[in-house]
Amino acid sequence: MSVLFQKAEATVKLASLFELRGTVTDVTGLVIEGTGPSVPVGSQVVIHAGNVRHAAQVVGFRRDKVLLMPFAEIQGIAPGAVITADKTSTEVLVSEGLLGRTIDALGEPMDGRPLPLTGELVPLYRNPPNAVTRTRIKDVFDLGVRAMNTFLTMGAGQRIGIMAGSGVGKSTLLGMIAKHSMSDVNVIGLVGERGREVREFIERDLGPEGMKRSVVVVATGNEPALVRIRAAFLATAIAEYFRDKGKRVVLMLDSVTRLAMAQREVGLAIGEPPSTRGYTPSVFAMLPKLLERAGTTEGVGSITGLYTVLVEGDDMNEPIADATRGILDGHVVLSRKLVSKGHYPAIDILSSVSRVMSDIVTDEMRSAANFAREMLATYQDAEDLITIGAYKAGQNLKVDKAVALIDPLTKFLRQRADEKSSVEESWRDLAQVLASAPSPQAGAVTSAAKAPQARAA
Repeated sequence: MSVLFQKAEATVKLASLFELRGTVTDVTGLVIEGTGPSVPVGSQVVIHAGNVRHAAQVVGFRRDKVLLMPFAEIQGIAPGAVITADKTSTEVLVSEGLLGRTIDALGEPMDGRPLPLTGELVPLYRNPPNAVTRTRIKDVFDLGVRAMNTFLTMGAGQRIGIMAGSGVGKSTLLGMIAKHSMSDVNVIGLVGERGREVREFIERDLGPEGMKRSVVVVATGNEPALVRIRAAFLATAIAEYFRDKGKRVVLMLDSVTRLAMAQREVGLAIGEPPSTRGYTPSVFAMLPKLLERAGTTEGVGSITGLYTVLVEGDDMNEPIADATRGILDGHVVLSRKLVSKGHYPAIDILSSVSRVMSDIVTDEMRSAANFAREMLATYQDAEDLITIGAYKAGQNLKVDKAVALIDPLTKFLRQRADEKSSVEESWRDLAQVLASAPSPQAGAVTSAAKAPQARAA
Protein backbone atom coordinates (compact mmCIF):
# COMPACT_ATOMS: atom_id res chain seq x y z
CA MET A 1 0.00 0.00 0.00
CA SER A 2 1.53 3.33 -1.07
CA VAL A 3 2.07 6.20 1.33
CA LEU A 4 -0.23 8.44 -0.73
CA PHE A 5 -3.03 5.89 -0.50
CA GLN A 6 -2.54 5.59 3.26
CA LYS A 7 -2.70 9.36 3.65
CA ALA A 8 -5.87 9.51 1.58
CA GLU A 9 -7.48 6.71 3.59
CA ALA A 10 -6.63 8.40 6.92
CA THR A 11 -7.99 11.72 5.64
CA VAL A 12 -11.26 10.13 4.54
CA LYS A 13 -11.71 8.42 7.92
CA LEU A 14 -11.27 11.67 9.81
CA ALA A 15 -13.19 13.86 7.36
CA SER A 16 -16.78 15.04 7.57
CA LEU A 17 -19.37 16.00 4.97
CA PHE A 18 -20.41 19.24 6.67
CA GLU A 19 -18.97 22.27 8.45
CA LEU A 20 -20.68 24.43 11.05
CA ARG A 21 -19.56 27.99 11.76
CA GLY A 22 -19.68 30.62 14.46
CA THR A 23 -17.76 33.66 15.65
CA VAL A 24 -15.89 34.64 18.81
CA THR A 25 -17.69 37.29 20.88
CA ASP A 26 -15.73 37.37 24.15
CA VAL A 27 -12.69 35.97 25.93
CA THR A 28 -12.71 35.82 29.73
CA GLY A 29 -9.76 34.15 31.39
CA LEU A 30 -9.50 30.67 29.90
CA VAL A 31 -13.04 30.66 28.46
CA ILE A 32 -13.92 31.77 24.95
CA GLU A 33 -17.53 32.70 24.16
CA GLY A 34 -18.96 32.38 20.68
CA THR A 35 -22.22 32.58 18.76
CA GLY A 36 -21.74 29.07 17.51
CA PRO A 37 -21.33 26.50 16.13
CA SER A 38 -24.24 24.55 17.62
CA VAL A 39 -22.51 21.32 18.50
CA PRO A 40 -22.70 19.15 21.67
CA VAL A 41 -20.49 19.48 24.72
CA GLY A 42 -17.22 17.65 24.13
CA SER A 43 -17.05 18.44 20.42
CA GLN A 44 -13.77 19.70 19.04
CA VAL A 45 -13.72 22.97 17.06
CA VAL A 46 -11.13 25.19 15.39
CA ILE A 47 -10.77 28.94 15.96
CA HIS A 48 -9.27 30.76 12.97
CA ALA A 49 -7.25 33.80 14.09
CA GLY A 50 -5.59 35.13 10.95
CA ASN A 51 -3.33 32.40 9.65
CA VAL A 52 -3.25 30.61 12.99
CA ARG A 53 -5.62 27.75 13.83
CA HIS A 54 -6.41 27.16 17.52
CA ALA A 55 -7.95 23.80 18.46
CA ALA A 56 -10.59 24.09 21.19
CA GLN A 57 -13.37 22.08 22.80
CA VAL A 58 -16.96 22.89 23.67
CA VAL A 59 -17.23 22.81 27.48
CA GLY A 60 -20.66 24.32 28.05
CA PHE A 61 -23.29 26.89 27.09
CA ARG A 62 -24.45 30.17 28.61
CA ARG A 63 -27.83 31.32 27.32
CA ASP A 64 -27.33 31.53 23.54
CA LYS A 65 -23.52 31.48 23.69
CA VAL A 66 -21.16 28.54 23.27
CA LEU A 67 -18.35 28.23 25.84
CA LEU A 68 -15.01 26.99 24.51
CA MET A 69 -11.64 26.20 26.06
CA PRO A 70 -8.51 25.96 23.89
CA PHE A 71 -5.97 23.15 23.78
CA ALA A 72 -3.16 25.73 23.63
CA GLU A 73 -2.52 29.38 24.46
CA ILE A 74 -5.21 31.91 23.47
CA GLN A 75 -2.90 34.71 22.31
CA GLY A 76 -4.01 36.13 18.98
CA ILE A 77 -7.71 35.32 19.35
CA ALA A 78 -9.90 38.41 18.84
CA PRO A 79 -13.65 39.17 18.63
CA GLY A 80 -15.00 38.13 15.26
CA ALA A 81 -12.58 35.22 14.81
CA VAL A 82 -14.27 32.39 12.93
CA ILE A 83 -15.10 29.15 14.76
CA THR A 84 -15.61 26.01 12.67
CA ALA A 85 -16.66 22.47 13.51
CA ASP A 86 -16.74 19.71 10.92
CA LYS A 87 -17.96 16.88 13.15
CA THR A 88 -19.90 16.45 16.38
CA SER A 89 -18.23 13.26 17.62
CA THR A 90 -14.70 12.93 18.93
CA GLU A 91 -12.84 9.94 17.55
CA VAL A 92 -9.15 9.08 17.39
CA LEU A 93 -7.17 6.91 15.00
CA VAL A 94 -5.58 3.95 16.82
CA SER A 95 -3.51 1.04 15.55
CA GLU A 96 -0.89 -1.43 16.74
CA GLY A 97 1.66 0.88 15.19
CA LEU A 98 1.41 2.98 18.37
CA LEU A 99 3.34 0.35 20.34
CA GLY A 100 6.72 1.67 21.41
CA ARG A 101 5.66 5.27 20.73
CA THR A 102 5.19 8.41 22.82
CA ILE A 103 2.32 10.71 21.82
CA ASP A 104 0.68 13.84 23.19
CA ALA A 105 -2.93 14.33 24.23
CA LEU A 106 -3.96 15.20 20.66
CA GLY A 107 -2.44 11.99 19.33
CA GLU A 108 0.58 13.68 17.74
CA PRO A 109 4.02 12.01 18.00
CA MET A 110 6.52 13.38 20.54
CA ASP A 111 9.49 11.24 19.56
CA GLY A 112 10.18 12.88 16.20
CA ARG A 113 8.94 9.99 14.05
CA PRO A 114 5.74 9.94 11.99
CA LEU A 115 2.81 7.88 13.21
CA PRO A 116 1.20 5.14 11.10
CA LEU A 117 -1.55 6.41 8.81
CA THR A 118 -3.74 3.32 9.07
CA GLY A 119 -5.88 2.11 11.93
CA GLU A 120 -9.37 2.20 13.36
CA LEU A 121 -11.40 5.12 14.64
CA VAL A 122 -12.31 4.68 18.31
CA PRO A 123 -14.41 7.05 20.42
CA LEU A 124 -12.55 9.21 22.92
CA TYR A 125 -15.59 9.22 25.20
CA ARG A 126 -17.70 6.10 25.60
CA ASN A 127 -19.80 4.42 28.25
CA PRO A 128 -18.30 1.72 30.51
CA PRO A 129 -19.08 -1.90 29.60
CA ASN A 130 -22.46 -3.29 30.60
CA ALA A 131 -22.24 -4.27 34.26
CA VAL A 132 -24.24 -7.48 33.72
CA THR A 133 -22.25 -8.76 30.74
CA ARG A 134 -18.81 -8.16 32.30
CA THR A 135 -17.01 -11.45 32.96
CA ARG A 136 -16.00 -12.12 36.56
CA ILE A 137 -12.37 -11.67 37.54
CA LYS A 138 -11.07 -15.19 38.00
CA ASP A 139 -7.46 -15.30 36.72
CA VAL A 140 -4.41 -14.23 38.71
CA PHE A 141 -2.49 -11.41 37.00
CA ASP A 142 1.28 -11.64 37.42
CA LEU A 143 2.67 -8.18 38.21
CA GLY A 144 6.26 -9.32 38.69
CA VAL A 145 6.38 -7.67 42.14
CA ARG A 146 6.61 -10.07 45.14
CA ALA A 147 4.73 -7.94 47.64
CA MET A 148 1.76 -7.46 45.31
CA ASN A 149 1.73 -11.00 43.90
CA THR A 150 1.29 -12.45 47.39
CA PHE A 151 -0.22 -10.00 49.86
CA LEU A 152 -2.20 -8.02 47.24
CA THR A 153 -2.86 -10.58 44.52
CA MET A 154 -4.51 -8.92 41.52
CA GLY A 155 -6.74 -10.44 38.89
CA ALA A 156 -6.78 -9.75 35.15
CA GLY A 157 -9.24 -6.88 34.75
CA GLN A 158 -8.95 -5.56 38.30
CA ARG A 159 -8.55 -1.83 38.96
CA ILE A 160 -6.41 -0.69 41.86
CA GLY A 161 -5.23 2.66 43.19
CA ILE A 162 -1.66 3.45 44.25
CA MET A 163 -1.93 6.02 47.05
CA ALA A 164 1.17 7.99 47.96
CA GLY A 165 2.64 11.39 48.67
CA SER A 166 5.28 12.92 46.44
CA GLY A 167 8.67 11.25 46.09
CA VAL A 168 7.91 7.80 47.49
CA GLY A 169 8.41 5.71 44.36
CA LYS A 170 5.12 5.66 42.43
CA SER A 171 6.79 6.00 39.03
CA THR A 172 9.42 3.39 39.88
CA LEU A 173 6.71 0.91 40.89
CA LEU A 174 4.79 1.56 37.66
CA GLY A 175 7.99 1.00 35.68
CA MET A 176 8.60 -2.32 37.47
CA ILE A 177 5.11 -3.51 36.62
CA ALA A 178 5.39 -2.36 32.99
CA LYS A 179 8.64 -4.32 32.57
CA HIS A 180 7.85 -7.43 34.59
CA SER A 181 4.08 -8.03 34.35
CA MET A 182 2.38 -10.59 32.11
CA SER A 183 0.61 -7.91 30.05
CA ASP A 184 0.47 -8.00 26.26
CA VAL A 185 0.23 -4.20 26.03
CA ASN A 186 0.91 -1.33 28.46
CA VAL A 187 -0.84 2.00 27.98
CA ILE A 188 0.67 4.67 30.23
CA GLY A 189 -0.97 8.07 30.69
CA LEU A 190 1.30 10.69 32.28
CA VAL A 191 -1.11 13.45 33.27
CA GLY A 192 0.32 16.66 34.69
CA GLU A 193 3.84 15.25 35.03
CA ARG A 194 6.90 17.46 35.34
CA GLY A 195 8.56 17.80 31.94
CA ARG A 196 11.90 16.68 33.38
CA GLU A 197 10.44 13.40 34.64
CA VAL A 198 8.89 12.20 31.38
CA ARG A 199 12.15 11.18 29.71
CA GLU A 200 13.47 9.83 33.02
CA PHE A 201 10.42 7.58 33.33
CA ILE A 202 10.70 6.33 29.74
CA GLU A 203 14.45 5.63 29.82
CA ARG A 204 15.08 4.72 33.47
CA ASP A 205 11.86 3.26 34.86
CA LEU A 206 10.31 1.81 31.70
CA GLY A 207 13.46 0.95 29.75
CA PRO A 208 13.64 -0.63 26.26
CA GLU A 209 12.06 -3.87 27.50
CA GLY A 210 8.96 -2.13 28.83
CA MET A 211 8.75 0.45 26.05
CA LYS A 212 8.55 -2.02 23.17
CA ARG A 213 5.07 -3.14 24.27
CA SER A 214 3.90 0.20 25.61
CA VAL A 215 2.11 3.32 24.40
CA VAL A 216 2.91 6.45 26.41
CA VAL A 217 0.49 9.40 26.36
CA VAL A 218 1.97 12.59 27.81
CA ALA A 219 0.44 15.87 28.99
CA THR A 220 2.85 17.80 31.18
CA GLY A 221 1.80 20.11 34.00
CA ASN A 222 2.43 23.28 32.00
CA GLU A 223 -0.19 22.38 29.38
CA PRO A 224 -3.79 23.65 29.55
CA ALA A 225 -6.24 21.79 31.78
CA LEU A 226 -8.24 20.53 28.81
CA VAL A 227 -5.13 18.87 27.35
CA ARG A 228 -4.40 17.09 30.64
CA ILE A 229 -7.97 15.78 30.80
CA ARG A 230 -7.88 14.65 27.19
CA ALA A 231 -4.65 12.71 27.81
CA ALA A 232 -6.40 10.53 30.41
CA PHE A 233 -9.33 9.81 28.09
CA LEU A 234 -7.03 9.15 25.12
CA ALA A 235 -4.98 6.63 27.13
CA THR A 236 -8.20 4.88 28.16
CA ALA A 237 -9.50 4.82 24.56
CA ILE A 238 -6.23 3.27 23.34
CA ALA A 239 -6.41 0.65 26.10
CA GLU A 240 -9.98 -0.18 25.06
CA TYR A 241 -8.86 -0.67 21.45
CA PHE A 242 -6.28 -3.28 22.44
CA ARG A 243 -8.68 -4.92 24.91
CA ASP A 244 -11.28 -5.32 22.15
CA LYS A 245 -8.54 -7.08 20.15
CA GLY A 246 -8.37 -9.72 22.89
CA LYS A 247 -5.18 -8.40 24.53
CA ARG A 248 -4.35 -8.36 28.25
CA VAL A 249 -3.80 -4.64 28.74
CA VAL A 250 -2.31 -2.80 31.69
CA LEU A 251 -3.56 0.80 31.84
CA MET A 252 -1.47 3.06 34.08
CA LEU A 253 -2.66 6.59 34.83
CA ASP A 254 -0.33 8.90 36.74
CA SER A 255 -2.07 10.63 38.35
CA VAL A 256 -5.78 10.79 39.10
CA THR A 257 -5.18 13.74 41.44
CA ARG A 258 -3.70 15.92 38.69
CA LEU A 259 -6.58 14.89 36.42
CA ALA A 260 -9.05 15.99 39.11
CA MET A 261 -7.20 19.29 39.50
CA ALA A 262 -7.47 19.89 35.75
CA GLN A 263 -11.21 19.19 35.79
CA ARG A 264 -11.58 21.52 38.79
CA GLU A 265 -9.81 24.23 36.80
CA VAL A 266 -12.24 23.78 33.91
CA GLY A 267 -15.29 23.67 36.19
CA LEU A 268 -14.36 26.84 38.05
CA ALA A 269 -13.58 28.64 34.78
CA ILE A 270 -17.08 28.04 33.40
CA GLY A 271 -18.79 29.03 36.66
CA GLU A 272 -19.35 25.71 38.38
CA PRO A 273 -19.68 26.10 42.18
CA PRO A 274 -16.85 24.60 44.28
CA SER A 275 -17.63 21.99 46.91
CA THR A 276 -15.23 19.77 48.90
CA ARG A 277 -11.82 21.47 49.16
CA GLY A 278 -12.62 23.52 46.09
CA TYR A 279 -13.30 20.50 43.87
CA THR A 280 -16.36 20.99 41.70
CA PRO A 281 -19.19 18.41 41.40
CA SER A 282 -18.10 17.58 37.83
CA VAL A 283 -14.82 16.15 39.24
CA PHE A 284 -16.64 13.49 41.25
CA ALA A 285 -18.99 12.81 38.32
CA MET A 286 -16.05 12.35 35.91
CA LEU A 287 -14.02 9.89 38.03
CA PRO A 288 -16.41 6.89 37.90
CA LYS A 289 -17.13 7.49 34.21
CA LEU A 290 -13.43 7.20 33.43
CA LEU A 291 -12.33 4.55 35.94
CA GLU A 292 -15.25 2.21 35.22
CA ARG A 293 -14.17 1.95 31.57
CA ALA A 294 -11.30 -0.30 32.61
CA GLY A 295 -11.82 -3.93 33.65
CA THR A 296 -13.34 -6.89 31.89
CA THR A 297 -16.00 -7.13 29.18
CA GLU A 298 -17.93 -10.02 27.70
CA GLY A 299 -14.94 -10.64 25.40
CA VAL A 300 -11.63 -12.31 26.16
CA GLY A 301 -9.57 -9.13 26.55
CA SER A 302 -9.16 -7.16 29.77
CA ILE A 303 -7.82 -3.87 31.09
CA THR A 304 -6.00 -4.14 34.40
CA GLY A 305 -6.01 -0.59 35.74
CA LEU A 306 -3.34 0.99 37.96
CA TYR A 307 -4.22 4.53 38.98
CA THR A 308 -1.87 6.60 41.11
CA VAL A 309 -3.31 9.11 43.57
CA LEU A 310 -1.01 11.90 44.77
CA VAL A 311 -2.40 12.48 48.26
CA GLU A 312 -2.02 16.00 49.63
CA GLY A 313 0.05 16.17 52.78
CA ASP A 314 0.14 12.35 53.00
CA ASP A 315 -3.55 12.50 53.98
CA MET A 316 -5.01 9.20 52.76
CA ASN A 317 -8.55 10.46 53.43
CA GLU A 318 -8.41 13.59 51.28
CA PRO A 319 -11.37 13.90 48.83
CA ILE A 320 -9.81 12.46 45.64
CA ALA A 321 -8.16 9.55 47.46
CA ASP A 322 -11.41 8.79 49.28
CA ALA A 323 -13.52 8.98 46.10
CA THR A 324 -11.05 6.85 44.13
CA ARG A 325 -10.92 4.15 46.82
CA GLY A 326 -14.69 3.89 46.67
CA ILE A 327 -14.63 3.25 42.90
CA LEU A 328 -11.67 0.90 42.51
CA ASP A 329 -11.20 -2.75 43.47
CA GLY A 330 -8.46 -2.14 46.00
CA HIS A 331 -5.61 0.18 46.88
CA VAL A 332 -1.87 0.08 47.52
CA VAL A 333 -0.47 2.56 50.04
CA LEU A 334 3.16 3.65 49.67
CA SER A 335 4.71 4.70 52.98
CA ARG A 336 7.11 7.59 53.46
CA LYS A 337 8.28 5.90 56.68
CA LEU A 338 9.45 2.86 54.68
CA VAL A 339 11.19 5.12 52.16
CA SER A 340 13.15 6.72 54.99
CA LYS A 341 14.43 3.22 55.85
CA GLY A 342 15.51 2.55 52.26
CA HIS A 343 12.70 0.00 51.79
CA TYR A 344 11.60 -0.24 48.14
CA PRO A 345 8.99 -0.72 46.87
CA ALA A 346 7.62 1.15 49.88
CA ILE A 347 4.33 -0.79 50.07
CA ASP A 348 2.57 -0.56 53.41
CA ILE A 349 1.09 -4.07 53.44
CA LEU A 350 -1.15 -3.52 56.47
CA SER A 351 -2.80 -0.42 54.95
CA SER A 352 -3.29 -1.95 51.50
CA VAL A 353 -5.97 -4.33 50.21
CA SER A 354 -6.99 -6.22 47.07
CA ARG A 355 -10.76 -6.71 47.00
CA VAL A 356 -10.72 -9.65 44.59
CA MET A 357 -7.82 -11.58 46.13
CA SER A 358 -10.06 -13.95 48.09
CA ASP A 359 -11.84 -14.98 44.87
CA ILE A 360 -8.75 -15.85 42.84
CA VAL A 361 -6.34 -17.55 45.27
CA THR A 362 -6.52 -20.94 46.93
CA ASP A 363 -7.24 -21.51 50.62
CA GLU A 364 -3.56 -22.30 51.20
CA MET A 365 -2.48 -19.01 49.67
CA ARG A 366 -5.03 -17.07 51.66
CA SER A 367 -3.89 -18.77 54.86
CA ALA A 368 -0.24 -17.97 54.09
CA ALA A 369 -0.93 -14.31 53.35
CA ASN A 370 -3.19 -13.88 56.41
CA PHE A 371 -0.60 -15.47 58.71
CA ALA A 372 2.16 -13.22 57.33
CA ARG A 373 -0.08 -10.16 57.73
CA GLU A 374 -0.79 -11.17 61.31
CA MET A 375 2.92 -11.42 62.04
CA LEU A 376 3.58 -7.98 60.54
CA ALA A 377 0.72 -6.46 62.55
CA THR A 378 1.87 -8.17 65.76
CA TYR A 379 5.39 -6.85 65.37
CA GLN A 380 4.12 -3.35 64.56
CA ASP A 381 2.00 -3.33 67.75
CA ALA A 382 4.94 -4.46 69.91
CA GLU A 383 7.69 -2.55 68.08
CA ASP A 384 7.95 0.28 70.61
CA LEU A 385 8.27 -2.14 73.52
CA ILE A 386 10.85 -4.20 71.66
CA THR A 387 12.87 -1.11 70.69
CA ILE A 388 13.19 0.20 74.25
CA GLY A 389 13.88 -3.27 75.65
CA ALA A 390 10.66 -3.51 77.65
CA TYR A 391 9.68 -6.81 76.01
CA LYS A 392 11.47 -10.01 77.00
CA ALA A 393 11.45 -13.16 74.90
CA GLY A 394 8.99 -15.76 76.14
CA GLN A 395 6.36 -13.33 77.43
CA ASN A 396 4.13 -13.81 74.37
CA LEU A 397 4.46 -16.68 71.88
CA LYS A 398 2.90 -14.71 69.01
CA VAL A 399 5.27 -11.77 69.52
CA ASP A 400 8.21 -14.19 69.61
CA LYS A 401 7.12 -15.59 66.22
CA ALA A 402 6.77 -12.08 64.82
CA VAL A 403 10.24 -11.10 66.04
CA ALA A 404 11.71 -14.21 64.43
CA LEU A 405 9.95 -13.52 61.13
CA ILE A 406 10.27 -9.75 60.78
CA ASP A 407 13.72 -9.72 59.16
CA PRO A 408 12.98 -12.51 56.63
CA LEU A 409 9.63 -10.89 55.78
CA THR A 410 11.20 -7.47 55.35
CA LYS A 411 13.83 -8.96 53.04
CA PHE A 412 11.06 -10.73 51.10
CA LEU A 413 9.09 -7.50 50.63
CA ARG A 414 12.09 -5.59 49.29
CA GLN A 415 12.79 -5.87 45.58
CA ARG A 416 15.15 -4.13 43.17
CA ALA A 417 13.59 -2.30 40.22
CA ASP A 418 15.39 -4.59 37.75
CA GLU A 419 14.41 -7.78 39.60
CA LYS A 420 11.44 -9.84 38.43
CA SER A 421 9.51 -12.25 40.64
CA SER A 422 6.75 -14.31 39.05
CA VAL A 423 3.62 -15.44 40.88
CA GLU A 424 5.02 -18.95 41.35
CA GLU A 425 8.37 -17.65 42.61
CA SER A 426 6.67 -15.15 44.93
CA TRP A 427 4.51 -17.75 46.68
CA ARG A 428 7.38 -20.21 46.89
CA ASP A 429 9.62 -17.62 48.52
CA LEU A 430 6.88 -16.62 50.97
CA ALA A 431 6.32 -20.27 51.89
CA GLN A 432 10.04 -20.65 52.62
CA VAL A 433 10.00 -17.54 54.82
CA LEU A 434 7.00 -18.70 56.83
CA ALA A 435 8.34 -22.23 57.15
CA SER A 436 11.30 -20.83 59.07
CA ALA A 437 9.00 -19.76 61.94
CA PRO A 438 7.96 -22.14 64.75
CA SER A 439 4.31 -21.95 63.73
CA PRO A 440 1.70 -24.66 63.17
CA GLN A 441 0.41 -22.67 60.19
CA ALA A 442 3.77 -22.64 58.46
CA GLY A 443 3.53 -26.24 57.29
CA ALA A 444 0.21 -25.58 55.59
CA VAL A 445 1.65 -23.03 53.20
CA THR A 446 4.38 -25.12 51.59
CA SER A 447 2.02 -26.21 48.81
CA ALA A 448 1.17 -22.60 47.93
CA ALA A 449 4.15 -22.28 45.62
CA LYS A 450 2.67 -24.66 43.05
CA ALA A 451 -0.96 -23.54 43.29
CA PRO A 452 -0.93 -20.29 41.26
CA GLN A 453 0.05 -22.01 38.03
CA ALA A 454 -3.37 -23.56 37.63
CA ARG A 455 -5.20 -20.31 38.35
CA ALA A 456 -3.02 -17.83 36.47
CA ALA A 457 -4.21 -16.37 33.16
